[in-house]
Amino acid sequence: MSKFSGKLGLQQRVLPSYRVPFFDLLAGQCEGGMNLFAGMPRAVEMIASGKTEVAKLTEAKNIHLFGGMFYLCHQQGFINWLEETNPDALIVEANPRYLATPSAVKWMHARRRKVIGWGLGAKSPSPFGRRVGMRERFINQFDAMLSYSQRGAEEYAALGFPREKIFVAHNSVSPVPEFSMPARPSTFDLRPTLLFVGRLQTRKRIDSLLRACAELGTNPRLIIVGDGPERAVLEAFAKEVYPSAEFIGAKHGAELKPYFAQADLFVLPGTGGLAVQEAMSYGLPVIVAKGDGTQDDLVREKNGWQIPPEDYGALLATMKNALSDIARLRRMGEESFRIVSEEINIQKMADVFVTALNSITN
Repeated sequence: MSKFSGKLGLQQRVLPSYRVPFFDLLAGQCEGGMNLFAGMPRAVEMIASGKTEVAKLTEAKNIHLFGGMFYLCHQQGFINWLEETNPDALIVEANPRYLATPSAVKWMHARRRKVIGWGLGAKSPSPFGRRVGMRERFINQFDAMLSYSQRGAEEYAALGFPREKIFVAHNSVSPVPEFSMPARPSTFDLRPTLLFVGRLQTRKRIDSLLRACAELGTNPRLIIVGDGPERAVLEAFAKEVYPSAEFIGAKHGAELKPYFAQADLFVLPGTGGLAVQEAMSYGLPVIVAKGDGTQDDLVREKNGWQIPPEDYGALLATMKNALSDIARLRRMGEESFRIVSEEINIQKMADVFVTALNSITN
């Protein structure tokens, strides 16, 4: 396990509960400790906030401005926090919507200390107008970049950021599995079991999953774990389209284990969803909609399928294909388990963060 010899400061707009294990793990790899600066989400976001045990958390006062594509956030107290914690290096979210970031970067640089940006990437804007130059200036204020995915890294490089200063830390929320992969039979137990875990909201396209199960012809068992604003609507829709669908409600941590263990296939028909990695840690093949690039490195031909979002025909055809060969399905599940065990997990992610820190501070 690699170490960073200094004191790390890390900024986040909010601290979701699923990020806590990673931040505590990273803090344990900083010999000078780690201070975390994060605020509270808007009520409409319905993000469950967490609290760290190893990293020292200071709550920022988030001022949320506007909404939708015009959303901006100002975090009051950012500079005061820097003065109090005095970090040797700083990692910030590389999001130009966060208004206090440039001042924090200037504060660090005035003291000859380094700042790393961490983000999803930077899709190329229109070649016309000021946006190109503005985005380039924002990205190039950092001393190094941490990208969630290889696609994101290519987007940063396309803006002129030096490739040798870009590090890919695959977005992960799952540790290395401490258990053996669940043993699954060579045949389905009466019928295949499909699993969805996540927020019940429109963009997850659970309505499409219900329709597809009704059309498959194999009458699969469909387990839907989660809660959210669309639950009542989806339950009513299920009564009309696929009455046997099981709505379990919200489950967390160890409560999820029996559902992952009994499933044959994990399906995420819409965008977003961090449960994919947890499903893979239980040896499940996965079907996911293409999104921001974080799935590209995780879901491959040997362990699952990526389908175009909002394409019902592709979802149905892929589900039929997946369930047509159970031996292949089991092999793909084994590959999912290997990927999470060996390549993409929070320990690997923390190691890349430390490598990036050491590269700019040595």
